[in-house]
Amino acid sequence: MGCVRKRGKYWNAQVRMSGWRSFTKTFTTKLDATECVVNFEKELRSKPILGKDIKNLKLKDLFNKYKSEILPKLKSYKIVSYKLSVLSRCWIGDIVVVNLTKRHLEQFCEDRKLIVKDGTIKSELMLIKRVFKIAIDKWNYGIPFNAFNGLDIPSPHKPRTRRLLSNELSTLISNADKQRNKYISTIIQFAVETGMRRSEILKLTWNDINLETRIASLYVTKNGDDRHIPLTKTAIKLLSNLTQSSEFVFPISANCLRLAWERCRNKSNIKGLRFHDLRHEAVSRFFEMGLSVPEVALISGHKDVRQLFRYTHLKPENLIAKYSSIF
Repeated sequence: MGCVRKRGKYWNAQVRMSGWRSFTKTFTTKLDATECVVNFEKELRSKPILGKDIKNLKLKDLFNKYKSEILPKLKSYKIVSYKLSVLSRCWIGDIVVVNLTKRHLEQFCEDRKLIVKDGTIKSELMLIKRVFKIAIDKWNYGIPFNAFNGLDIPSPHKPRTRRLLSNELSTLISNADKQRNKYISTIIQFAVETGMRRSEILKLTWNDINLETRIASLYVTKNGDDRHIPLTKTAIKLLSNLTQSSEFVFPISANCLRLAWERCRNKSNIKGLRFHDLRHEAVSRFFEMGLSVPEVALISGHKDVRQLFRYTHLKPENLIAKYSSIF
């Protein structure tokens, strides 16, 4: 299990154990290398995980361990937890880890293509790969992980270019006003005015808003940085019309908003529009207003200009109007 070898002027201590990766360390003397091997073997034998049979470890066991030990520290806990649950219920979750091959992953991709798009499949494959990396690097599982070698990863879906058409916003607002939930109409308009994500809107509190300075502050955002968003006059008017009956500006759940949005969109007979497209619409409008890239990035929170441009789809007719005002 352990051995000591001389490599030039140095001594190399190496320890290998079934179900674990190999451990190596270099020393200047043979005595130090030998002591390292003895101590390391004792340490490995004392670890509880060696009581488990690694040969029977299934992918879903790794998914559950990742969910309980790693996920609670991540902001995307709910989304990734849901993905891991889907993977665990799938047939691939019952595959023994050491038996996983490239062919398994190819079949997984073929099966998933019947249900979801390529972008989702790529995301799931990268999640599996990330779990394996944690298992090897952090948990020290000796997994001969080469199943991804040569695997044809599906290309991600093209960035969405959907923007609101001429009367879609007014139709959405009209149908939202008819719903029992009084916040839906305001949330839709607020999203277009601020470019905030749905999660950012729902966790916004009244303490985060300064109506005098017209600034809304977002903390612990998706990219990890705080963000301070200047509010338009329309956004201020929307907030001023709300009753401060709760700590949160919009005291409804994410699921409630999702269902209300779907009802509103269906009643409006609008196809292919997602709530997140309102953020696309807002960012594109900011540029059409004449704001610079740094100014829009300050509002949207994008660190990478390339990502910012993915959200930007200017309307040619608006540029023609701009031409007319100049020439």
